[in-house]
Amino acid sequence: MSTNLRRERHSVTDLKIHLVCVTKYRKPIFTARSLALIEKSFSEVAEKMNFKVQEFNGEADHVHVLIEYPPKLSVSQMVNALKGVSSRRYGQEGFKKPLEKEALWSPSYFASSCGCASLEVLKKYIQNQLKPS
Repeated sequence: MSTNLRRERHSVTDLKIHLVCVTKYRKPIFTARSLALIEKSFSEVAEKMNFKVQEFNGEADHVHVLIEYPPKLSVSQMVNALKGVSSRRYGQEGFKKPLEKEALWSPSYFASSCGCASLEVLKKYIQNQLKPS
């Protein structure tokens, strides 16, 4: 297990997701400067909502983010906040959105849970628990 566990009043967790967000119509509009703005926006949202952006990177038409979060937040809550704030700030900085539309992001996203052990290791661990007689 990871030694960086999130300890709260009634829980100890290690919840992480790999999030991928793509631009509207998958248009290649990001530059190094605009990706830096999006990364800064994501970090500010994370601080306000009490989760952590552990890694961030992107290409011209999408971003990848590794997020560690508390159990009280849902993935959809975090994604809505991240996309909403970053889209607004992106427009405020004068960057052009895909096809001059109001939306920066596609409404869809990819999220995958990340953990320390593979599913096979976890299955074997659970199967090998001692049952009471």
